[in-house]
Order: sequence, then C-alpha cells, then structure tokens
Amino acid sequence: MRLWRKFAIGSAAGILLAGAGLLALDAADKAFPPPLDKADVVSAEVLDADGQLLRAFATSEGRWRLKTTVADVDPQFLRMLIAYEDQRFYDHGGVDAWALGRAATQFLRNGRIVSGASTLSMQVARLIEPRAGRSLSAKLLQLARAVQIERRLSKEQILDLYLTHAPYGGNLEGVRAASLAYFGKEPRRLTVAEAALLVALPQLPERRRPDRNLHAAQEARKRVLDRAAVAEAIGDGEAERAEAAAVPMRRMQLPALAAHVAEAALRKEPDVLRHQTTLKKQVQQGLEAVARAAAMKLGPKLSLAMVMADAQTGAIIGEVGSADYFDASRSGWIDMTRVNRSPGSTLKPFIYGLAFEQGLVSQETIIEDRPADFFGYRPRNFDMSYQGDVTVREALQLSLNVPAVKLLDAVGPSRLLVRFRRAEVRPALPPNETPGLAIGLGGVGITLKDLVQLYTALANRGQPARLGDGITGTPDRLDGEPLLEPVAVWNIADILSGVIPPAGAPQRGIAYKTGTSYGYRDAWSVGYDGRYVLGVWVGRPDNSAVPGLTGYGTAAPILFEGFAKSGISMTPLPRPPAGAVRIAQSELPISQRRFALNASGLLVASGREPAPQIVYPPEGAHIDLGAGAGDLSPLMLKLQGGRAPFRWLANGRPLPDLSRRRTQQWLPDGGGYSKLTVIDSAGRAASVGVFID
Repeated sequence: MRLWRKFAIGSAAGILLAGAGLLALDAADKAFPPPLDKADVVSAEVLDADGQLLRAFATSEGRWRLKTTVADVDPQFLRMLIAYEDQRFYDHGGVDAWALGRAATQFLRNGRIVSGASTLSMQVARLIEPRAGRSLSAKLLQLARAVQIERRLSKEQILDLYLTHAPYGGNLEGVRAASLAYFGKEPRRLTVAEAALLVALPQLPERRRPDRNLHAAQEARKRVLDRAAVAEAIGDGEAERAEAAAVPMRRMQLPALAAHVAEAALRKEPDVLRHQTTLKKQVQQGLEAVARAAAMKLGPKLSLAMVMADAQTGAIIGEVGSADYFDASRSGWIDMTRVNRSPGSTLKPFIYGLAFEQGLVSQETIIEDRPADFFGYRPRNFDMSYQGDVTVREALQLSLNVPAVKLLDAVGPSRLLVRFRRAEVRPALPPNETPGLAIGLGGVGITLKDLVQLYTALANRGQPARLGDGITGTPDRLDGEPLLEPVAVWNIADILSGVIPPAGAPQRGIAYKTGTSYGYRDAWSVGYDGRYVLGVWVGRPDNSAVPGLTGYGTAAPILFEGFAKSGISMTPLPRPPAGAVRIAQSELPISQRRFALNASGLLVASGREPAPQIVYPPEGAHIDLGAGAGDLSPLMLKLQGGRAPFRWLANGRPLPDLSRRRTQQWLPDGGGYSKLTVIDSAGRAASVGVFID
C-alpha cells in the first residue's frame, strides 16, 4: 500500500511539474515571440493589368526580395525541394528528431558533420533572424524558433516564407528573384534542370553562384537531381536529361519597365507593396524597345515619349516617358508625356471635322492654297510653297497651312476649343491671349497624353474617352456630347487613312497625322485604328530647336514601328455610318464645289437676297418625334430668305435632292442631338442644333 501511495504521489508531482514546465514554456513563447514582422519586408512591385511584373524596387537594405507564395512556383520545384531539404516536412513540428539523431550518430562515428538536420522551419527561423556566426546557442535558438513558427503558421505559410527569403547569392533573395535573374522568367513553369538549380543554390549561395562558379553550380545541381530521382520526386530518366542541360552563366537584370509610371505609383501610395497598373507588359516592352532603337538614331540630347491607349475604355496600355530614364544627357527623368508643347499640325483634323459637320465643305470641295492675310496674320506652308487649287482631302493629307486657317476662320477658334472641352482637354493659350487662328498651326500648348485623349474620339465614332493615369483602374466614361458627329469623324478617318506611310514602313490600316512645331522644336505623330491610339513626341526637353526635326520624317517612322512592335492585333477602322459617302465633285451642290471667304470671313455670296435663315425648328429645340416608341415621324424644316435651289444637310450628310421650295422634310435615323444646315445657291449657310426626343 505504501508503494502504491508513493507511486501516486510521484505521478502527481510529475504531472504538476510537466504542467508547470509547459506553462513556463508557453509564457516564454509569448514573452519572446519569433520576429515574424521582419518577414514582411519585401520589394515593392509594379504589375501590369494581368498581374505580370513590370518593375521591382530593392528593399531599403538593397536586396531584391520578391514576395513569393506556393502558388507562384512550379509544383515540381516544391516536390524536389522537400525531397532534398526536409523529407518529413509535413510530419514534424518544426524539429525532425529522427534527422537530429542520425546527424549526431554520424558525427560521433566520423568526427565531422556528414549530414545536417535543419528542417525548412529551422531554415526559415535562421532567415528571418540571422546570427553573425554558427554556435551551439545559435542552433538551440533556431530549434526553439522553429517550434514557435510551427505553432503560429501553417505548413504552406512556412513554405511561403522560405520561398521569399531563401538566399541566392549577392542581393538576390527568394525563388522569384532568382528565377527572373537566372532564367528571365517567373518560376511558375520550370524545367527539371531549372528547378534543381534553384533547390541547390540556397545551401551555399555565394560558392554556388552560376555566374561566378559554374562548376560548383553544376555539381550542386547534380546532387539535387540524384536525390530527387531516389525519392521519386521526378520521373525515370529525368535526372540524366536535366544534367545535360546548360547552367546559365550570367545574371540578368530584373524587369525594369515603365520607369515613370512605376515611380509615380510609388509616390502615390508609398506604403503599398503591389501596385496594379493598366499597362500591358507585351505592349510596354515593344514600345520601350522602339524607343531605345530610335534614341540611338536620333542622336544626343533628344528625347521621345509615347502613349498608347484603348479608345473604348480610356486605359493607357503603354507609356514611355523618355528615351532613357537614366540618361542624364537626355533629361530622361522628365516625363515628357505630361509636358505642354506646341502640337504643330496635329489639331488640324478637328478643324476639318467641324467644317464637315457644319456642311461648309466635302472631301472633294476645292479650296485655295495661296498666300492669304487674315487681318495681319499671314500663315505660310511648311515648305514655303503653295499648291494653288486643291481638294479638301488633299489639303488635309498634305497638311497645308493656309486651307486649315481658312476653315478655322470659318468655324471659329473659340468653337474649336469648346469642342476640346467636351473631351476634358484644355490646351494652354499664350499668356493674356484669346483664342486665335494660330491655334490651327500649333499656337497652343498641349501634352501628349491630352492629344491622345482627343484622338480617342476619332477612333471611337466621335465619343472621346477619359484617359487614366496608367496606375489606377479603368477611368470613368465621358458621357457628354460627342466631340464630333460620326459622319464628320468618318470623313477624317477616310482622309487620314490615305496618307502615305513613311519610307520603309508597312501599310497597317491606320489613320495618322503628323505635326512639326515652329522652329523645329517638336515632332509629333498620332495614329489610330478602330480600337487603339498611339501618340509619339520627339524633341529636346529644354525646348531647344533641332534643325531637320519633322513629324513626318522623325516621329511617323517611330509611330509605325510602335504599332508593329506593340503586339496588338489591328482593329479595322469603323465602318461608315449611315449616309457617310465620298461624293464626287461633279455631284456636289454648287455651294460646296468651292470654298471661299470674303474680307469679313463670311462665305462668298452675291445678289441682293437676304441670307437664308432657318425658322423651324428653332435653335436648341427639343422635338418629340416618337423616338422612344419605335418608328420616327418626319420633321418639317422651314426657312426664310436665301436664293434657290437649297441644299439641306443633316449632321453633315446631304439630304437626297436639291429643293427650290422653302420647306423640306427630314426623317432622322434616331433620337439625340442633330445639326441641321441649309446652303443656298450663293453659298450662304445657316445652321441650328436640335434634340430629337
């Protein structure tokens, strides 16, 4: 009985001591937790719209440490890693007792370390809390930390930490950084040879760096392959085939695309580690390659900028702020997509669009290209020569200055700027100046981004898109009135798509316009298909003159090469809207066969009859023709004055027949805003804008 009583008392005391020990361990664990917060210090990343890495930034201590999870790496790599480093990873609690016993026995027998006993959990403990040297106390702390980590994290989370922090030599840490540096790709798809090398390097990262010690890297990879084959982590014959694969002999630069966008993203949200952009990596790579090649040809001190946008969504899918961000001779740090510069002739299409919309001209209307004086303003053509009588189509394709100024004088510079405001673009006028005719030839300041935003209207049937900043998501739509009516937009695209490409450039089915600012300071080219707009600027950031710099000779070749290297599939230009046709000159109404202005800037007229005036419908009227109920009723048009016959135009499209009567019927295509114009035989015109409900 006494023996039983002693046993019971001893057992109780043992249980109490064990419990007290566990409580003490638990208290120590809480008092001295593992420094898991240090594991959160990783490189900031800038990603494209699909999550691909565009650019990474080193940590504050100068290390490339890209956050990596199990989902980011090839499953075969994980199998090989566990087979080589920690076969019982999923069974132990941080310390592998069997491996410790084996290592101790081998040490006693051989007098040296034959194999290690570090688990992946222990390695993670060492990586997040490194020690200056190897000692028994450091090893014991590592064992304790491994147990602590296992209590706090799942096995997958522990693997995530290893994949992020494993050393790969130099300032490379983590599997993603190493895979990008040695293979130029993310580790989601690795060959057996690549996976084996990435498993082998962290054990002795400096000694096994393939860019410095190729033989050591090969031998280490072979040991991993042999063990993986024994553990059946790879298939039969895979080890032999992988051993024959070449080991990379150099370290590549990590992705460093979209420098200006990436810097802007970090400035905007400095505490965010992953910044999603609207850029497309393939497009960005292509445009930057074109920019680098062009910079070599341009010569010193010249920079260039490019913006490619989706005209339907407003998303910027490619943006190059300068020829080379790190080239001080070109002031590469300046983002030239955001700097106001003179646009040269790139605004001319919008002048012609207004003229088409108001029924002042058609494509085959004759317009004079001769010296002209507009109250002291005497525009001259780029080559100082004049073409005489040309069609409106030829005048725009040849970018003649005098015809463009004549049309701007007719439609009004202020009206042009009002239309630009529909696209939320406000060009900068010279100080203390009102809108003048010089606008048509580049007498304002505009950024490349805003110019591309204007051109989205030409690629999108007249409706402009609000461009984003390349950093945040798709911008809100612009739901106001169109910049130009669809028929006018079609006329512009029909003309600009017929402009001859620069020498050596393939015909790509795009419409494009070039521009050269006064004094050869800026060269521009903007082109578009049915979906995308690409704008190019070339010049010196300090606004110095560059003799020989032209839009057609300098910027246009870059534009065509940019479309080719962007990798996007070309989208055909929009089909003609209803009634949009190219009318032969012989079939034009008399008033549209030739465009001319008198000294007062009015369309030339003769005779004593009063000018035509539309009396119904009145300007700005809302007219209910049953647009919401199905078929529309015709609208009666009435005018006073003018000389018969009369030509009516609806939204720039001529109605079928000339009429000698002062009434006419018009059947709209649908509801919404419409512009009605009447032109008499003397060439005088009147217009009203109405809303069909």
